[in-house]
Amino acid sequence: MTETQNTAKYHRILLKLSGESLAAPNGQGIDPGQARTIAELVKSVHETGVEVAIVIGAGNLWRGATGENTGMDRATADYMGMLATVMNALALMDALEKIGVITRVMSSIEMRTVAEPYIRRRAIRHLEKGRVVIFGGGTGNPYFSTDTAAALRATEIGADVVIKATKVDGIYDKDPKTNPDAVRIEKLSYLEILARRINVMDSTAVTLCMDNNLPILVLDLWKPGDLMRAICGEKVGTLVDHEG
Repeated sequence: MTETQNTAKYHRILLKLSGESLAAPNGQGIDPGQARTIAELVKSVHETGVEVAIVIGAGNLWRGATGENTGMDRATADYMGMLATVMNALALMDALEKIGVITRVMSSIEMRTVAEPYIRRRAIRHLEKGRVVIFGGGTGNPYFSTDTAAALRATEIGADVVIKATKVDGIYDKDPKTNPDAVRIEKLSYLEILARRINVMDSTAVTLCMDNNLPILVLDLWKPGDLMRAICGEKVGTLVDHEG
């Protein structure tokens, strides 16, 4: 057992990734190099003995809101987005398995040729056997975001935390891109997130986490070492819980 295994704060995590994390520099499509980079980060956590589940968005391929804004039926547009998340999940699975991490993709929309159907107890069993599990297909229902899917799956599998991986190292008191004096907030409560309408996860996802006492940790996936530091319990990013 490594030193990291001895000091890991979490036993089971749900990592929420945006679709853009897989995208090419123009923000579109799937870049195998990006998938490989994320796979290496996930592998480093997985090797500590932490059980890893992943939910990934589809913004690099399709956004339901885009379809709705052009006159498409909202439910149809959302179902297209759910299918796109499965494409991203398969790309990430391929990258993980190429570096020796056994991975399973489970979809809430049945497509048995490419993914297992989502069954809660089977997902937990995969995690217990040391496999990384990627949940595709969102919640399986239109009108719900992949943030909500992440909160739902994390609750179902008994995850210790939802790690919301972004390109910003936490939540700030103002936009750090336009305000050099912006200050990162280390802790917030669910109610503060909701009351201040902080756009880190949608309100449905935050409320689900709040109702089930599931912490949310917002961090910069691309900042070297931050994900591993967070796993070890160091103060990284912004932690959202009841206490704030």
